[in-house]
Amino acid sequence: MTTARSIAVVGAGPAGLSAALMLARQGRKVVVFERFDEPRPVGAGFMLQPTGLQVLDELGLGPAIAGLGQPVHRLFGREARRGRIVLDVRYDALKGSRPALGVLRAAVFQTLYDACLAESIDFRPSQEIVAADDGRLTDVRGRDLGRFDLVVDASGARSAIARGLPCRGPTGVRRDLVWGALWTTVPWPGADFDDGALEQVYRSADRMIGVLPSGRRSSGMGPDTSDRTATFFWSLKADDHGRWKSEGLDAWKAEVLSLWPRTDPVLEAITAPETLTLARYGHHTLTRPVGPKLAVIGDAAHSTSPQLGQGVNMALLDARALALALDAAPDLDAALSAYARTRRLHLALYQALSLVFTPFYQADGRLLPWVRDHILGKVARLPFADRLLAATVSGLLLDPIGERRD
Repeated sequence: MTTARSIAVVGAGPAGLSAALMLARQGRKVVVFERFDEPRPVGAGFMLQPTGLQVLDELGLGPAIAGLGQPVHRLFGREARRGRIVLDVRYDALKGSRPALGVLRAAVFQTLYDACLAESIDFRPSQEIVAADDGRLTDVRGRDLGRFDLVVDASGARSAIARGLPCRGPTGVRRDLVWGALWTTVPWPGADFDDGALEQVYRSADRMIGVLPSGRRSSGMGPDTSDRTATFFWSLKADDHGRWKSEGLDAWKAEVLSLWPRTDPVLEAITAPETLTLARYGHHTLTRPVGPKLAVIGDAAHSTSPQLGQGVNMALLDARALALALDAAPDLDAALSAYARTRRLHLALYQALSLVFTPFYQADGRLLPWVRDHILGKVARLPFADRLLAATVSGLLLDPIGERRD
């Protein structure tokens, strides 16, 4: 096992917490640095794909998180004007695959955080790290926070640590995406929605609405469903957020209802513009997610739009690959090289798929939406296409779990 004993993890999101937990269980001394006053989740619900669920199972946390989430068996989308089905992905098309899990980000955070506390991991809040030079951390005030055998950067897509590392592509830097989304969590809207499906409605590629079942707010189980939630999202250009707020909530709700009348109970729960949070996205992939005494994981290493629903799952796979490499390699340099090599092809494939398919769902113009509605939908119904789509959204292409997969 690599003799890196002291580990600094920067960021207490799913990537950082899962990495901290894995490394602490290997007997290493782990310190987690978090910029907030106390570690807390950011964001609404998301989908844990079979790959991410497998990692959580290996951590022994799968049952706890499954008890808070809602199985998602299907991704379903239709065009608003004519009702044409343009997306229909069923997880059971892939033999032996499990469904995804819709779950609140807070549920995943709390489960991972509690497990970290049980391992006596040291958390240091109110520490915004801006540099990691050969294992030495510097915060935003210029203070030296000590040297570690390894720094794991899990601080997100706008990481200050990873900012100077080269990215793949012609520009070599992170590219901000024009389109973002408004997100919020609402009570489950009831029987008009399929509680086993992520449902979406599109108008061309400039309007996209989604309702995702996202499980429970607490661990209470039983017949009472009052605690169940949905995550609602509305596609929006990031630069149009100010205009959206100025036009007023009533005008926006009227537009949503004109495209998808069944969202009325969802919209009733949205009482102020501040109820919805704007998520901004960017696209980048580090050429090498490692440096001297440095490993970069999760969105800090690779970010993209959420169209394929892979973000948190890729982060969990990164943490797993890094922990396995540190456990198996004879020295730190070999471990970091093994981590980068293990994740390279899987990440490259999904980053490319996201880059190609996002404009079919978030873009101006009419050509790509027409292709999506009239051609891609038909292609998806060809023999074996259902299996390929299920494998793609499950995150299982190129078998990222490998020999550890059950």
